Amino acid sequence: MQHPKISLIICTYNREKFLGKALQSLTSQTLPPEHFEILIVNNNATDGTEQISKDFIETNPKLNIRYFVESNQGLSYARNRGMREAHGSIITYIDDDAEAEDDFLAQILTFLEARPEVAGVGGKIIPKYEGTPPEWMNKYLYGFVTKVDFGDDVFRYTGKSYPAGCNMTYRKKLLLEAGGFNENLKWRADDKYIFFAVQEIDNKIYHLPQAVVQHNIDDYRTTDENFIRLSKKFGSEERIRVLDIGLVPFLKKIAEFIFKFKASLLLGLIFSLRGEWIKGKYTILYRYHALLGLLSAT
Repeated sequence: MQHPKISLIICTYNREKFLGKALQSLTSQTLPPEHFEILIVNNNATDGTEQISKDFIETNPKLNIRYFVESNQGLSYARNRGMREAHGSIITYIDDDAEAEDDFLAQILTFLEARPEVAGVGGKIIPKYEGTPPEWMNKYLYGFVTKVDFGDDVFRYTGKSYPAGCNMTYRKKLLLEAGGFNENLKWRADDKYIFFAVQEIDNKIYHLPQAVVQHNIDDYRTTDENFIRLSKKFGSEERIRVLDIGLVPFLKKIAEFIFKFKASLLLGLIFSLRGEWIKGKYTILYRYHALLGLLSAT
């Protein structure tokens, strides 16, 4: 049996609210079914994930779908499991609360087949709010909803930006050569980690805005409680990622975070002068709690 060209992997944990929508978006892909496979990696979910996944497989017999349970807790473990199980030479990851546009896989495959020298791509991510966007949302806080929209031009990532985990693709051989995802990281920093790991091997990683996913944002995600929790978690994950490299990079990261906190104070003033004080307030809160997370050993 001929292997698919591209493996799409969805790692999931207790996201029954959106998982069905994510999977359903893959049933209308314009890419012929024989060219792709879908891998669902259940990372110890305790909700209806298993039943949703099995129902999806049963109702879509024409699609090549495989289901796995990864018992090691953590997104990096689940992503590595999907990578190892994948039959395609190209691996695409989307989140379990994302919905792929109909031509999503076709855009990725067409681009990578036309440019065999390209190591990977990241695509456009558009938030799809359950309610209304919070008043404090601004470009400095897009990471909270994983909004990625740099316009419609293709460009090569340089490290100031990189493929977000909600919509990222790499050639499998490079993921393997890079050693896969860092399993000490349990959350967001693993997409930054793998970008730099692959970049050391091949730096031709591009932003492909034609590959689009909609990212479902429930109301809880933008609550104050979650805002502070994720801010600290971002900092703590950066601590783990950079300390794995060495003490000097960690000290540089501390200096960077302090600089960005000070910059956020200036941004807060600018927002306030524009009558948008709430945007300034949350920008400062983000940088403050991220700094705390970076400095915390817990």
